[in-house]
Amino acid sequence: MTSLSPSDAAQEPSATQRAYLAIRRMILTGELAPGEKLKIENLRQILDMGGSPIREALTLLVSDLLVERLDQRGFRAAEISPQNFAEILKLRCQLEETALRESLGNANPAWEDKLVISHHRMMREPRENVERFEELHKTFHMTLIEACQSPVLLKFCSQLYDLNIRYRYLAGKALNYSSRDIGKEHTDIMNAAVDRDADKACRLLLDHYRNTGAFLEKHFVAEAAE
Repeated sequence: MTSLSPSDAAQEPSATQRAYLAIRRMILTGELAPGEKLKIENLRQILDMGGSPIREALTLLVSDLLVERLDQRGFRAAEISPQNFAEILKLRCQLEETALRESLGNANPAWEDKLVISHHRMMREPRENVERFEELHKTFHMTLIEACQSPVLLKFCSQLYDLNIRYRYLAGKALNYSSRDIGKEHTDIMNAAVDRDADKACRLLLDHYRNTGAFLEKHFVAEAAE
């Protein structure tokens, strides 16, 4: 998987990296709809840059599974489906359980401090500030597993997070979390991790993902019935 992370781009903001991050954000948030043809000329006008970095960015996004290359016909935003979401959720649970167990096995006070701070920042951010909250939300979840000492595993977990969050953005206000206390779920996961209770932390994390998955599946069923 070859992709540019937001932290990489912050260090070396080349034209390709700026295009990559901008198009990635538009796809994740649904500004570019699933299946939408990604015309270079249109993107040039939106991003105010040349065609070459945009083509390079789209190629990188193909490897991220956010863009699909059409034979001799350019690019389009990747399609979505209930089957695709189910696969993403399954893989995310499998890989993050492995990463979290390894992370807790390697955990030290510096990691613990970073986790607590990331949780605090996420909890203080109003959920109405959707993009900023999601940025902090990802930081929290990736901090949980970052001590696993496996860069390849972390790359895949980060990619799966992005693929999953795209579905959450697309569902938008259709999701009704009124019966769940998401904040408490995050706090319970953090506390189990700080206690180095791998079994409990993994159980809580996977329940957290699967409960969200159940909400999204209901959204897909409702859409199909319309």
